Amino acid sequence: MLRHLAFLFAGALLLVGCSKHPSASAADNVAPKKILNFGNGTEPQDLDPQVVTGVPELNIILALFEGLVSYDPKDLHPVPGVAKSWEISPDGLVYTFHLREEAQWSNGEPVTAQDFVRSYQRILTPTLASEYAYMIFNYVAGAKDYYDGKLNDFSKVGIKALDDHALQITLVNPTPYLLKAMCHYAWFPVPIATIAKFGGLDRKGTNWTRPENIVSNGPFRLKAWLPQQKIVVERSPTYWDRTNVKLDEIDFYPVESADIEEHMFRTGQLDVTNDLAADKIPFYQHDHPDQLRIVPFLGIYFYCFNVKRPPLDNVKVRRALALAINRESLIKNVVKGNEQPAYAVSYPGTAGYYPQARLTGTLDDARRLLAEAGYPNGRGFPPLDLLYNTNSNHRAIAEAIQQMWKKNLNIDVGLTNQEWKVYLDSLTTHNFQLARYGWIADYVDPNSFIDLWETGNGNNHSNWGSPEYDRLLAASYTAKTDGERYALYQNMDTILVDELPIIPIYYYTRVHLVNPRVKDFWPTLLDIHPWNSVDIER
Repeated sequence: MLRHLAFLFAGALLLVGCSKHPSASAADNVAPKKILNFGNGTEPQDLDPQVVTGVPELNIILALFEGLVSYDPKDLHPVPGVAKSWEISPDGLVYTFHLREEAQWSNGEPVTAQDFVRSYQRILTPTLASEYAYMIFNYVAGAKDYYDGKLNDFSKVGIKALDDHALQITLVNPTPYLLKAMCHYAWFPVPIATIAKFGGLDRKGTNWTRPENIVSNGPFRLKAWLPQQKIVVERSPTYWDRTNVKLDEIDFYPVESADIEEHMFRTGQLDVTNDLAADKIPFYQHDHPDQLRIVPFLGIYFYCFNVKRPPLDNVKVRRALALAINRESLIKNVVKGNEQPAYAVSYPGTAGYYPQARLTGTLDDARRLLAEAGYPNGRGFPPLDLLYNTNSNHRAIAEAIQQMWKKNLNIDVGLTNQEWKVYLDSLTTHNFQLARYGWIADYVDPNSFIDLWETGNGNNHSNWGSPEYDRLLAASYTAKTDGERYALYQNMDTILVDELPIIPIYYYTRVHLVNPRVKDFWPTLLDIHPWNSVDIER
């Protein structure tokens, strides 16, 4: 999933009001609905699983859609979803999925194997330009050739409907973590007939995802979308396991301000916040520890260089900027969520992988490198601007680093904030010099950090690429053991630390507020919560 972490803000919420939990009338003895009010960070870019990349979108899409496999709610290991079972060939190349006969779309039509075939064909359509197409073509036989236009006949791609309820997928190489990767929404089916009706088979941003148009297959269906106010999903009457879905409704609030979120939480308007302002953490640690959740989060906070923009095309400048940041001070005095400083790119300990590469150097080294790049003591350094998506915590971090660069390198860096959709567009079009970025693993495997930096990857916005890095990545897909694969990853992490297309800053923890009434909302490494398992006390 990957995905950019967006802990963000939308302002006018308190003016438009927020729904309260409805109460039952004693006369009709009807139990009140179970409604979860969820702080979702920002207005989503879209609700199309094949064109989005962010966490705010992920949260809603997991309610609306379901793939072949799903997440276990406690530890996120793959469990049956639309597929009730599967077999893997002895050579690890062929997966045969058996779909549930009772699986339906929200319009009552059956979910079939052909729906998956046509969905995967759409995400691999080059003109759609899906940032997550690589989640399919890195693994499936013939998929990369189809995406690159070298193969025009999709029937030659290793995705076949054997019948209405049997889907066969043939891989290029054995991929032991494939089922983990398939939990990601890039592998979800989409309603092709509905999308075609609105002209969206090969383009983004059509109206098929509006409440009056959308067709989905998940535990919830879209009830309302009030831009900048809330998105409402209700339990789907056509979901195959609807009797075990505990919540009646989830209201997703696009609140970008951590302070407004915290106020809404205290007044009962939110049951879960997306974020918590760093200066509020001590209060909740002392007075309300049962409401504060600080847990490991499999992601990295970093600044992304556009390496085609001078002076950032010079690796000495990039390294000077990276070495001039005091990560320990930033975490202790600004972020305050028990994060760990990051001196490499891959998250240490992911499925037993620990990157050995490490960014090292002193402030004297940083000043020397800047001088060698032609800017002694910052003299003559050209205008540089740091882009971040609107959020008070992002602003505080940016201001602290801005001051470090001024103090340590004598350079001035401007700050620009943009709302989420505009920010994403700036990243995609490379319309930035330096940008705040975050990457949360799409699945619990180091490959989810490694494959991001392949040349031309849809989520690699740095404009950086390395033929040697690409060669090692290709070799990792044919590795016979995790030991062989991890050895290649060590070389790739070294390249990233040497060439620094990004500045690693810290490894995330998840810091937010959760009402104790919310049940079965387990802390997970990816902060993913299968909504069909979550409950709330009435």
